[in-house]
Amino acid sequence: MKERCIVIPAVKKNAVIPDQLVKKLAGVTLMERAIHTARAVAPGEDIIALTDSQEISLICERAGVGFHRNKDLRFTSLDIVTEMRDLLDELAGRYEHCIILRASCPLLTWVDVEDAWKKYLEAGADSLITVKSVRQRIWNVRGDSLESLLHSAGGADGGEERFLVESRALIILRLALLREGAGTDAAPAPLRPPIRRSGKIIPYFLNDRSIEIQSYQDWWICERLLRRRHVVFVVAGYPAIGMGHVFRALMLAHEITSHKITFVCTRESELAVESVARKEYRIVRQGDEDLAHTVLALRPDLVVNDFLNTGTAYMESLRASGARCVNFEDEGPGAELAHLVVNALYESGQSTERLRCGPDYFCLRDEFVGATRNPLRPETRTVLITFGGTDQRDCSRRALDIIEPICRAYGIAIRVVAGPGYAHKESMEAHLRALENPLVSFTWATNVMSRMMEGADLAICSAGRTVYELAHMRVPGMVLAHHEREARHTFARPRNGFAFLGLMDRVDDAKIRNVFLAMLKQNRRARFWARQNRLNFTANKARVVDLMLNLLDRDEA
Repeated sequence: MKERCIVIPAVKKNAVIPDQLVKKLAGVTLMERAIHTARAVAPGEDIIALTDSQEISLICERAGVGFHRNKDLRFTSLDIVTEMRDLLDELAGRYEHCIILRASCPLLTWVDVEDAWKKYLEAGADSLITVKSVRQRIWNVRGDSLESLLHSAGGADGGEERFLVESRALIILRLALLREGAGTDAAPAPLRPPIRRSGKIIPYFLNDRSIEIQSYQDWWICERLLRRRHVVFVVAGYPAIGMGHVFRALMLAHEITSHKITFVCTRESELAVESVARKEYRIVRQGDEDLAHTVLALRPDLVVNDFLNTGTAYMESLRASGARCVNFEDEGPGAELAHLVVNALYESGQSTERLRCGPDYFCLRDEFVGATRNPLRPETRTVLITFGGTDQRDCSRRALDIIEPICRAYGIAIRVVAGPGYAHKESMEAHLRALENPLVSFTWATNVMSRMMEGADLAICSAGRTVYELAHMRVPGMVLAHHEREARHTFARPRNGFAFLGLMDRVDDAKIRNVFLAMLKQNRRARFWARQNRLNFTANKARVVDLMLNLLDRDEA
């Protein structure tokens, strides 16, 4: 006696959509999809379709699986086991277990079937049923009003109850149950006693893939889900390089709603893991293995690399897997192997079909699109100091100490804003208490940077993406680069409304003070504000996302 068989109920008369089982869903008919799933689990000789259709019988024959056809077959109840009793009785003489696989649940995969089978055997169960968990308030109609049918014991959840609802995707049955409940061989089917239900029945949760096609709406949803691709963002974020890569990747991921998203964080990127986790995306952190192994284990369709320079070996591995690759701010040797490189912060390159350079590809976060841009005010009343997500060298503190006496004398407010990776939070707070200047405020790890820029007349900042956001908000600024790479971000120059002072470590306090005093003058600030007023980044993000997603529809060259 063999261990298991698979039965696929395929009764066209019970379909809710005309020709549902032979109509293509995401390019494959429901019947063919169910057969493919079954063939990944069992050989064709152990797969049987129960159908009323000659067309479905032909599909089975060509696919190399068995079928039982009865043109008068129709299911009249939801008890699929009872409806299929004759076939199951026959199979009970040849198999110990039967897996009933419903073609109308196309999101079910062979991995689910094998996992359910494993749990069924481990539990020593007599039956397994796929279910989904729902929380609902249940009401009854009494006359012309509603009354709660079930009342929660605690009452804290507003009367909601947790229910397990059967998903008619998969049933696993010990066929011995049929023999134990069977009558005489001569007894006609309607007179046979019901199958024994006192055996051990276990649930298998199939929440995300439990949709059964019972309407055109279900069909549309399943088609969209089956056409989803897997987009993997590979990011780095730690004190030495800051958090700009992570923030940009999160912003782009928010725009991709039709595909599955996973984040891979490099092994040293603990700060990145914390930031992504707050947004509730799936996260995989690189272990001892090389980065390509971590990424390819996820079987991505599109890989978005945002972690500075890529290497040739890494990119060759991704390309060999068939994954499409988009790299941001990548000047490494691996960039030549990317399908698309977006270097918005570098203006020196010439944009091509594969390489997109310059501010036309800077992606503005949604919070800035709806923010109120600053008018040119007659005098400076508020100065913003911000040096990115980490500010490892505490440039914020240095800039504050240089300009605070001047601002105190002129009655100018100072907003110091630090990111989530700022390691000097406690010392900054203690320093502000010692200053006793009510015009100085400190904000740490804000989620609304646009609000911090609203009302600011002048900024002191690093040379990352913040300068683009300041330009959008019409805030002229003084820019001090953290390192050589950042100094090459040439957008932060006078032509765009910024006074670039160079590397922070190579600029003395006197120069910072003098440039700040010059920037307080109305004529210079007005000239810089007018240059920023010509800039517009609002359409860039949609342009970049379209370029990324178009790669999924393009044939490999």
